[in-house]
Amino acid sequence: MDLTAEQARVVACLIEKAQTTPDSYPLSSNALTNACNQSTNRNPVVDYSERQVDALMLELREMKLARTVTGSGHRVGKHKHVVDESLAIDGHELAVLAALVLRGPQTLNEITTRTERYADGPGGDNALVDAAIDRLASRVEPLVARLGRQPGEREPRIDQRWAQAHSGATEVDREPPPAPQPTRPEAAAPSPGSRPDAVETTTGLHARVAALESELAAQTRRIDDLLAQLGE
Repeated sequence: MDLTAEQARVVACLIEKAQTTPDSYPLSSNALTNACNQSTNRNPVVDYSERQVDALMLELREMKLARTVTGSGHRVGKHKHVVDESLAIDGHELAVLAALVLRGPQTLNEITTRTERYADGPGGDNALVDAAIDRLASRVEPLVARLGRQPGEREPRIDQRWAQAHSGATEVDREPPPAPQPTRPEAAAPSPGSRPDAVETTTGLHARVAALESELAAQTRRIDDLLAQLGE
């Protein structure tokens, strides 16, 4: 499922606030706009208008990733995500996905630290984060992807960098293509049926022909001299 960077930001903010501030969730349009525009725990920092966020929520509702609820004491409609229902992912996976969308590419340790506050998240356990990453990366349509190695990196598992792979905001990139290897010039291929040691350059052939012509001319002069001496 492809999302724009703006759609991904809105739905990730809903996931984050549902897990880290459940008492104030679902979010009003104003609260959701403020969550999108936070200057902390966000990369990049954005400046959405409330009207823009409402339009994005309409798109997310059509994609079955979010809902707007009314009633039950709400004076205005409030927004919630339904990513777990639509994509069949658990709390650990939701936390990892939200952290990657909101903070950009990260290592395993960084994801673990930044999802520690999530109520249904992996609770600061590297192994649980690692397992959640594997599940997200191995889906038929992967939701996260490993970035290519940086030059000179040996890249143990803990240092691998991961990014969300479901929106246009992805920095993925994948493994860089191998650098082209220098090639050595190859000798000209011999003609069919000839031996390699019989192949000569044009310059060499010309030199041999010239030498033969010179020798033939000398032999012709000797024969002429001999005939002249015999009186022929």
